[in-house]
Amino acid sequence: MTRRAVVVGVGHYLPERIVPNSEFEKTLDTSDEWIRARSGIERRHFAAEGETTSNMATDAAKAALADAELAPGDIDAIILATSTADLTFPSAATMVQAELGMTSGFAFDVQAVCAGFAYALANANALILSGQANRVLVIGAETFSRIMDWTDRATCVLFGDGAGALVLEGQEGQGTSDDRGILSTDLNSDGRYKDLLYADGGVSTKTTGYVRMQGNQVFRHAVEKLASTAHAALEKAGLTADDVDWIVPHQANIRIISGTAKKMGLPMEKVVVTVQDHGNTSAASIPLALSVGKERGQIKPGDLLVTEAIGGGLAWGAVVLRW
Repeated sequence: MTRRAVVVGVGHYLPERIVPNSEFEKTLDTSDEWIRARSGIERRHFAAEGETTSNMATDAAKAALADAELAPGDIDAIILATSTADLTFPSAATMVQAELGMTSGFAFDVQAVCAGFAYALANANALILSGQANRVLVIGAETFSRIMDWTDRATCVLFGDGAGALVLEGQEGQGTSDDRGILSTDLNSDGRYKDLLYADGGVSTKTTGYVRMQGNQVFRHAVEKLASTAHAALEKAGLTADDVDWIVPHQANIRIISGTAKKMGLPMEKVVVTVQDHGNTSAASIPLALSVGKERGQIKPGDLLVTEAIGGGLAWGAVVLRW
């Protein structure tokens, strides 16, 4: 028998405010057509004044717990992937822990920008396989609208706010690729590419900073690295792209999503796409897409999924799991 980290619940939260592309036409030299053509984005959600990353993460966590028919006290650990935590410290994860009324276990944040949820899943998987935890709440949540330069049309039209969450539970499998749960992970980073995507501020500089991106360079790295990490994760699981039911990618840009699918030899009919409605929600985009994919009836029990993401660092990775 082999221990597996199995998804037993999923949920998400999106702020009430929906911002269509047309809203940017009032202040920027841009248009709905320009944004759609270059990114596939039609609208995104922005957090309300006073609404924080931990608020949204808590709501997504509650939805995932309800889906799993579990209470906060049933959870051993919380891992929250975010680059936009409420405070420098403590972690946003401990704030979620408190809001849920969870007085035992442990909680911490993971920061790998858009790749954060893949990193969080890999960490949760390791905790479960090692026996450190049996049930882990894994959340991705971001308020990127708070670090946008509203004069930079190359970045500010791309991002949105939101949160998604999964509940992972340790279960016994047969040790084959037919098992439910996480079958393999593949994580990578290369700090030489820091200047391609970063926020130009931080604690040591006493500034918050804004997102800065060299879009063309990020695109060039993204398709190659995403396809490569997906293939590496599949190979570790003893599988190939032909076995995949759904790619659930980081929702950054429709051209990156379609380019990666093409490089993997898979049709867009096998890709869960939500970028048109949410924009790029960084670490929240994969769990959001998983939750929406289940809600739509696309993702079903037994389906083989590949999730892959790339973000600032550069950091990238993939997770293969059976739903």
